Amino acid sequence: MADPRPAAAAPSGSVSPGAPSDAEVKQELRQALGLKHGASERQLVDLAELTPAGLAVAPPSAPPAVDAVISAGNRVARAPYVYGGGHGTWIDSAYDCSGSVSFALVNAGLVRSQLDSTAFEHWGRPGPGRWITVYANAGHAWMVVAGVRFDTSGRAGPRGSRWQPQTRGTGGFVARHPVGL
Repeated sequence: MADPRPAAAAPSGSVSPGAPSDAEVKQELRQALGLKHGASERQLVDLAELTPAGLAVAPPSAPPAVDAVISAGNRVARAPYVYGGGHGTWIDSAYDCSGSVSFALVNAGLVRSQLDSTAFEHWGRPGPGRWITVYANAGHAWMVVAGVRFDTSGRAGPRGSRWQPQTRGTGGFVARHPVGL
């Protein structure tokens, strides 16, 4: 007759025979999520998402300032492009590259006034930031916030401020970031 007692549970912390290792599970997740070689799981968690309407959604792990930049960027995303737009007044009917970047950053308290692209070359701290990086040269400014590009160029359709998943070359641009971000 069979023993009516339930089988003893495996000791806590032991691995079932044939179960994949932690490294194998991580590798499968990386492949399923499309992470490139060298990208960390933390980078995946810290990425903003784009809605079908072209707006950005801050990741839950984002600091409040990053959420504020994304929210403000959403307010001018899809606004038409006009040279000098957003520089005479904060609320404008159209924005240029630095006007839209300034608008998003001021709403998080990261700039005090509108900056043109040349001023952004000297703003903040040098180099890329963990959450926000502004790329600037004498003729153009754009930024990457939580891994998503906010730019007035590089997308099919009408010119204007847009959140974009595609990266672009940074040659000829100075990378700057806000302190602590």
